[in-house]
Amino acid sequence: MRHILILITLILLSYQAFPQNTQITSFSKSKKLLLKLYKDNPVTLYCGCSYKGKKPNLSSCGYIPMKNKKRANRIEWEHVVPAHAFGQSFSEWRNGHPKCVTKKGKKFKGRKCAEKMNKEYRRMQADMFNLYPAIGEVNGRRSNYSMAIIEGEKREFGKCDVEIKNKKVEPKESIRGEIARTYMYMDSVYPGRGIIEVDPKSRTVFLMS
Repeated sequence: MRHILILITLILLSYQAFPQNTQITSFSKSKKLLLKLYKDNPVTLYCGCSYKGKKPNLSSCGYIPMKNKKRANRIEWEHVVPAHAFGQSFSEWRNGHPKCVTKKGKKFKGRKCAEKMNKEYRRMQADMFNLYPAIGEVNGRRSNYSMAIIEGEKREFGKCDVEIKNKKVEPKESIRGEIARTYMYMDSVYPGRGIIEVDPKSRTVFLMS
């Protein structure tokens, strides 16, 4: 996937968005661009499944759906650093905003409010360095859990080498460097957003590769 990162870098440079995304504020736009960028190497991050368009070839990686067959049969764009991880640093996410009100007058907060009111949040959410293709079911199962080393090798999705337990995720060894660099990138270009905790024990997880 290294050549994909190079292509993403060139795209971001064309938007004068290096070293951080300063122009693309639409998550939908990023996903459309990424579909084109990954066209020559359509392989999912966690399971290594090939795919065409938005349809994964589950047999290419020995993937067996766990529960959600609908999401297992579609490609989604995974935030390696979960939106929840950096979103909570925005007041709109935590507390809402006077303009975050539904048509029925109900106040709301969280991701929808941050997306509506904060441009920096939208830029972080749309940063293509943090977006990778994933089988939808795995994306949903990963949720906003942090990365860690998990004892044992329990498989939930056939031969897909990813462990998820106790709100922790262990990716296969071959992609840990990719994930670590993504976390380090997001932490360095968007400082003060709590992406990587100061605790040295937490940082060692991102150096596990």
